[in-house]
Amino acid sequence: MMILADLDAFDLSQLRHCVSAGEALNPEVIKVWKEATGVTIYEGYGQTETVLCVGTFPCMESKPGSIGRPSPGWEIELHDEDHKRVPAGEVGTIAIKTTPRPVGLFTGYLDNEAATDEVFIGDFYYTGDKATMDEDGYLWFVGRDDDVIKSSGYRIGPFEVESALLEHPAVKESAVVGVPDRVRGTIVKAFVILNDGFEPSEKLIREIQNYVKHVTAPYKYPRAIEFVSDLPKTISGKIKRKELREMELEKYNSS
Repeated sequence: MMILADLDAFDLSQLRHCVSAGEALNPEVIKVWKEATGVTIYEGYGQTETVLCVGTFPCMESKPGSIGRPSPGWEIELHDEDHKRVPAGEVGTIAIKTTPRPVGLFTGYLDNEAATDEVFIGDFYYTGDKATMDEDGYLWFVGRDDDVIKSSGYRIGPFEVESALLEHPAVKESAVVGVPDRVRGTIVKAFVILNDGFEPSEKLIREIQNYVKHVTAPYKYPRAIEFVSDLPKTISGKIKRKELREMELEKYNSS
């Protein structure tokens, strides 16, 4: 919302350091902010159950789109469904080592032992968030477990597709979810808010789809695009992908 405003109308010359957390930022947002203010946004990651357990600190090189590296005192790995560590570049669940327990990690859910047992397995706390790790140890957020789209044998993170969409000049904002499909089981669908000066059309859909194919892996492009005027969000501005999935499932079941 901030970068969609006219940043030239504000005096931001006293900004020295910018930090973002709560929702991964698209690289395009970081780029526009840097062009307008001259300051790089340093990203971080944490949960209600943790403090800032991953971050891009002032002493580190910022990699736009990455949430950074594990905070001091936090040992973090990426695990597969069998709780085994995945190699660099592969998607895995963010797993926080609990021996020794890092300062700031919660001890459990109040009066809910079953929920606590679901996330504390062996010597790790499983966050339920997916990411990849590069060779330098930087983490790249993919999405919540239930947000990751499984289509035709591929696992597709909505954040990467949304980032690619946002680079297209017609796209003001987008949300990507997996929706039911009779042939593929699930396909990628994008809900898109258009920038001023652009009108919905089949031609624009094809243009946006082709653009995404070229900037990311071709199998990740949205096979369906719906133009909308707004997106369901939480009070803090996070997109409610679950609402979009449920809406599409209802439409599918009634068809």
